[in-house]
Amino acid sequence: MQAHDDIDADGPVDPAAERLRRKLVRLLFVSGGIMMLGLIAVFAAIVYKLGEGREPLGAGLSAASPVDADIAVPPGHRLVATEFDGNRALLTVEGPGGATSLLLVDLGSGAIIGRYELSPK
Repeated sequence: MQAHDDIDADGPVDPAAERLRRKLVRLLFVSGGIMMLGLIAVFAAIVYKLGEGREPLGAGLSAASPVDADIAVPPGHRLVATEFDGNRALLTVEGPGGATSLLLVDLGSGAIIGRYELSPK
C-alpha cells in the first residue's frame, strides 16, 4: 500500500492551482529583473560619481604645445614642497624668518592664482 501523499503528488493538478503557480513564477522573474536593473543603476551611479570632476595630471598640457613660463617666487624664499592637481600646482615656500606660504599656480600660464600666508595663532 502506498501512502496518501504519494497518490496526491502523482495525480492531476488543479487548473486553478497551475494558473496561480505560473503567475507566481512570472512575478518572481519580473521582480528579480527589476532588482537587477536597480543594482546595476546604483553601481553605475557610484562609478560615475567616483570619476566625476577628476582631471588627469597635466590635462590641457601637451608635448605639442610646451609651456615656457616663469613663476615669481619672492626673493629670499626657498621651495619646500609641491603638489599637482590637473593644470594647477600648489607650491610651499619658506621665507627668511621661517614663515611659510602657499602659492597656487596655473601651469598653463605660470600665473599665481592665489597666495596664502601661514602664520601661527
